[in-house]
Amino acid sequence: MSAQVKLLLIFMDETDTYKDVPLYEAIVKRLRQLDISGATVHTGIMGFGSHGKLHRKGLFGISDDRPVTIMVADTEENIRNVLPEIREMVEEGLFLLVDAEVIPLEPPDSVAD
Repeated sequence: MSAQVKLLLIFMDETDTYKDVPLYEAIVKRLRQLDISGATVHTGIMGFGSHGKLHRKGLFGISDDRPVTIMVADTEENIRNVLPEIREMVEEGLFLLVDAEVIPLEPPDSVAD
């Protein structure tokens, strides 16, 4: 049996901060305090946003402004409850709220050969 959830995607730059802490770190720590089911931070290789500035890995794979995405999964109610506080932390970025479905892992003995 699968469950319907929402997936919140938050797009930002790696250099974004909140109270002198990397923004992605501040958001994930706050989401954990707020009992959200799960959040994961991904760094991108390349991307651009509304300003058209290209963000990418630099020479030797080093960059100071790689694109970062936080993926947050929980019920719609829980995400909408924390969204106002999280939005206040982000000066510039993009938020997407999309439908998702939790696919439960099947026990190994129930997998068909």
